[in-house]
Amino acid sequence: MAAKKTVPKPKKPRRKKVEAKSQGLGPTEVAHATEEGTKLSGMIVDDGGSVIGTYRDPFGGSGVVMAALPIDLVEPTPYQRDRSETHLKKLASAIERVKRFLDPIIAVRRDGRYWTPNGNHRLGAAKLLGMKTIVALVLPDEDVAYQILALNTEKAHNLKERSLEVIRMVRGLVGARAGKESDYIAFLEEPHFATIGAAYEKRPRYSAGAYAPVVKRLEAFLDEPIEDALQVREARADLLLKWDDEVVKVVDALKAKGLQSPYLKNYVVARVNFLRFKKDTSGLDFDDTVRKMLAATQKIDAAKVNKEDLARMGGAPAESTDE
Repeated sequence: MAAKKTVPKPKKPRRKKVEAKSQGLGPTEVAHATEEGTKLSGMIVDDGGSVIGTYRDPFGGSGVVMAALPIDLVEPTPYQRDRSETHLKKLASAIERVKRFLDPIIAVRRDGRYWTPNGNHRLGAAKLLGMKTIVALVLPDEDVAYQILALNTEKAHNLKERSLEVIRMVRGLVGARAGKESDYIAFLEEPHFATIGAAYEKRPRYSAGAYAPVVKRLEAFLDEPIEDALQVREARADLLLKWDDEVVKVVDALKAKGLQSPYLKNYVVARVNFLRFKKDTSGLDFDDTVRKMLAATQKIDAAKVNKEDLARMGGAPAESTDE
């Protein structure tokens, strides 16, 4: 089987110290509308909305329209995590208590409707309260709809939510856009999110936090057409789930002999994770490496594991997955 072409995630340059007030636009420059903002304003009015004002983004200078939109025309992007009902109800109660909706959502216009990549919970709270209108910062660039991970800061993402959003974006890109997976690094952020997201789609209770340190070190963005890359992610997810099945067998055996810990899966995975001793994993094949760890998992004899072993390799998982 031919090796898959990969593209390593580009390293973020170290942020340089900038001189105070040396970046972006001045207040009077921000107040000037752009041509694209003016055009978008007309579309918003035609859709039944009302333009509150137009301006240029103070950092990048792109056009922004602040508008009051009919709430029925606004919906979350289809790639996002599911809403937290608890967070939604708390937000609705807070808005109702202070009698103010002060935080506009971000939206992009798409075929006469408006997608929000940042504001799903606020939109849900507004609808729960029976509001007719929602205030939004409407941007002319449709690519903003894919920049969920960078924009959505209203409720911190856990690993499961980030991964599901990324695999949903990959599916949305298939058929809608041409290009390779590596062309969309800015949208997808981390290559392991897509693989783990595919696993979560197949097994919603998958404990990805135990496997993420392995998957993250093995993954890279694929220099292949997005639809082919999706098939690779699906196959890798299947392999991870087979490994998970073997890990669960060992965990069940450890529990049967009286060993109890919330980190038993992490212990089992760490025990076979030989990547911990390798500085460079760039040349390793994903499938071969995971199969070796799967085989090593099958050889673990639970009868020979004691509490001291758990203590030596114990500790909290790298990242909570809210499972």
